[in-house]
Amino acid sequence: MYDEQAETGHLEELLAMLGAGLDRYLKFEHPDALHPGNHWREVLETPLPQRGVGIEQVTRDLVETVIPNGSPVPRPGFSSFITTGATTASTLASTAASIASPQRYMLTAFNFLEELSLHWLAEMCGLQGMQGVYSSGGSVANLVALGGARQHAFEKIGHDPAADGVKLQAAVYASEECHHTIQRSCGVLGLGRHSINLISCNSAGRMKPKALEQALVADRAKGRVPIAVVGNAGTTNTGAIDPLQALGEIAAEHAIWFHVDGAYGLPGILDEQVSHLFRGLELADSAIVDPHKWLGASVGVAATFVRDRQLLYRAFTQEPADYLEGAVEQEDPALSSFQHSLDDFGIPYFDFGVELSSPCRGVVVWALIHEIGVEGMRQRVKRHNAMARHIAAFARRHPNLEVLAEPTLSICCFRYVSPDIADLDHLNKRLHRRLIRENEYMPSTTRVQGRLALRPCYVGARADQAQVDGLLEAVLRIGGKLARGIRNEG
Repeated sequence: MYDEQAETGHLEELLAMLGAGLDRYLKFEHPDALHPGNHWREVLETPLPQRGVGIEQVTRDLVETVIPNGSPVPRPGFSSFITTGATTASTLASTAASIASPQRYMLTAFNFLEELSLHWLAEMCGLQGMQGVYSSGGSVANLVALGGARQHAFEKIGHDPAADGVKLQAAVYASEECHHTIQRSCGVLGLGRHSINLISCNSAGRMKPKALEQALVADRAKGRVPIAVVGNAGTTNTGAIDPLQALGEIAAEHAIWFHVDGAYGLPGILDEQVSHLFRGLELADSAIVDPHKWLGASVGVAATFVRDRQLLYRAFTQEPADYLEGAVEQEDPALSSFQHSLDDFGIPYFDFGVELSSPCRGVVVWALIHEIGVEGMRQRVKRHNAMARHIAAFARRHPNLEVLAEPTLSICCFRYVSPDIADLDHLNKRLHRRLIRENEYMPSTTRVQGRLALRPCYVGARADQAQVDGLLEAVLRIGGKLARGIRNEG
């Protein structure tokens, strides 16, 4: 019979095997998982094992079959979605946590780094004085922030929405370019997806402050309870940054919670060329940032920051559980310092959000910043922003390319054009599919003022100028071939 305890003592050897397999993967010389010659599905699709194969065989299967047929996301040329492959520091830290501290509870070095890394992250992103909590991604991070906003708004009028539910019609104000998780958050929080009042944007994709003012006045006349104004610090569509100063001042004037969604773009504040666009961030009551985007963390690491975590405690605290109460010497939940007794749960992050069980995410963020520092992060952000600006400058000079949205951060929206092709949307859609099938340079598409655009977004630590040059060459090569084919068909 297989002895699970026999694994002990083999970890060093097995991790070395796994590390070698991952190193080979990161050379990106292997065929794509969809390559016709790959038979990994047949290898993996086996009946439920009644007897185990042992840890050595599991490791070999990971190295030989699973890893080589993984996702294209870590490739340097992948620029479709705002996510990336983990850096080495992130991989090491998350592996260490999974073994040495599988939960963020108790006063351990990992729990200590949970809070320290939140302080570091807040300071680096211009959120001085804010307190944070980690979660799995921007979806949950926005949910937690808007949960705090809901608690704040209803407590002002004598209701406790967390305890008693939402009893009045509410309104949340966000731009028409806001991430769709804002609507989902409102649905989950009982405010309703239709409580979102989408505010129009200008041609640059930035919310119009005057339109926000008008919506606030109109909704107050209808008796709706204003919950929050949501500003974008880097939209997922084009990277646009809302006029945060103006929005924050309007929110303050109307005594409404001001939330900044910086899941993708908040690290952009490190680039001196665009840092002025983040003025007004100090007016925010809450903000989010996803280290698993621009900072290089493995997927599953986001942070919500608020001025007062006790508000989150009132919004998300759990009812007592018999099996937990009295199990440890739990100190006052209002405490936010590092001073806890050795048998304490530590800072009750589980009462500041929606997750009870949670991995230690802070050690990952600590490792990322500890490795290269703020200056290293700054250079990465500036490099990626410069890559987007390079595409725009090149496209403006080339007769067969057109910029559809000037880059603010590391996103550039452009397309291939040809004067004798009427349906440019169709042409660029076909061009995009060819790019994806080549599996080398992989942007996404989006629509900018109704026109289909190619949309590379650079956030990966391994991405550099070579990916920009390669993408531009591929777009011109494929676009020219497709345009010639369309002309010949005509």
